[in-house]
Amino acid sequence: MECNKIPEVILNSGHRMPLIAMGTVGDPLPPPEQLISIYIDAIAIGYRHFDTASIYDTEEPLGKAVAKALELGLINNRDELFITSKLWCTDAHHDLVLPALKETLRKLDLSYVDLYLIHWPVRVTKGSKYLESLNENILPFDINATWKGMEECCELGLAKSIGVSNFSCVKLKKILDQATIPPAVNQVELNISWQQEKLLEFCRANGVHISAWSPLGSHGSYWGSHKVLESPVLQNIASAKEKSVAQVFIYIYPFDAHKFVLEFVFKFLMYSSDWFKMDI
Repeated sequence: MECNKIPEVILNSGHRMPLIAMGTVGDPLPPPEQLISIYIDAIAIGYRHFDTASIYDTEEPLGKAVAKALELGLINNRDELFITSKLWCTDAHHDLVLPALKETLRKLDLSYVDLYLIHWPVRVTKGSKYLESLNENILPFDINATWKGMEECCELGLAKSIGVSNFSCVKLKKILDQATIPPAVNQVELNISWQQEKLLEFCRANGVHISAWSPLGSHGSYWGSHKVLESPVLQNIASAKEKSVAQVFIYIYPFDAHKFVLEFVFKFLMYSSDWFKMDI
């Protein structure tokens, strides 16, 4: 199968990041063996960036898929892939960052991640999962001390680039004012119905790359929205160009501003490799 080249961006760390990634969050998750197969198929059609997190329970299947892709010759070496993972809120403390990343690397069976993000700007008690239980379990969160732990991971070579996720301008500025290594990425919810223009402008002005989660609205998930894939404007363009709404949206959005994490929706997978063959 022909492998399509996905455009890349150069982060402020100097490292290149593919602009489209396959996200691995899902609820409920398929069985691990099915996940491994899905990730291998994604590599086969051209995906080189995978976005996971400790809270997703997908690090281990992804690591096994990477190993299998190497065995099958789908990639020549691990450096051909860009792997993003995230620090969960229970470990958002200086002394817990490095052990958390080492556990992530153990599950992935890798020596480094390409990008490591603070998942949310909050710290919670051990055992807290996802957002519905966070309010009653919040602990004091020292943003700058936690960021220092992230910098140490980068200095040790365990993360090539470091960044944040779901950070506002105010919280991001707190890090930028004190950081030795600035955040390379801020991954936030971003789509055609939630464009976050103020945050986009702030990140551009400070050299922080914006990464979009749920760019297609997480259609079909309990936290998702139909506003993107059922947009009448996008549907009309897609019909006229004989493309999918997802293809049209990815094409018309500004690639220089942010990358797109493809949500964990299997039906998009097999035609997504043709996203860049468009004439609009």
